[in-house]
Amino acid sequence: MAVSTRIAVIGVGNEFRRDDGVGPAVVARLQAHAADRPLPAGTTLSSSDGDPGRLIGLWESAELAVVVDAAHAHPGHPGRVHRLELDKHETWQPGAASTHGLGLGEAVELSRSLGRMPRHMIVYAVEGSDSSLGTGLTEAVAAAVEPLAERIEADIARHRDAAARGEVPGR
Repeated sequence: MAVSTRIAVIGVGNEFRRDDGVGPAVVARLQAHAADRPLPAGTTLSSSDGDPGRLIGLWESAELAVVVDAAHAHPGHPGRVHRLELDKHETWQPGAASTHGLGLGEAVELSRSLGRMPRHMIVYAVEGSDSSLGTGLTEAVAAAVEPLAERIEADIARHRDAAARGEVPGR
């Protein structure tokens, strides 16, 4: 069986709800980086409103899916980034708070029950402070965008290196 090389990077959020737009902002930064340092073939960069059906369609058949979403935490530390790794067999841990009505956790569990999970998933949740109507990230969240884009590029490189060595990427 050939190893899939598809990588999906998905920014979840709404650019018109301030910090909720962090996912699309990270995807935009990755697209800008790709002009000078292209991502590996088979890598797709997408934005999503967080609808579970659309998310599943974006990450279906991926070897690696990287998802970036805004999160609320109490007490919050705007700009703090949380990283969670899942494989096809791990379940979503309760308590991850997406800013969307149906959370990313529900999309993961629905995807798992339908047999449409990527082999490996990395979720980055960025704590926000302002999800009111308007454009532009708050200063603390905007400061997290570039370092997070670089972390994702490193995740992709590690995945590709592991796949080239014949290892199960991500583990």
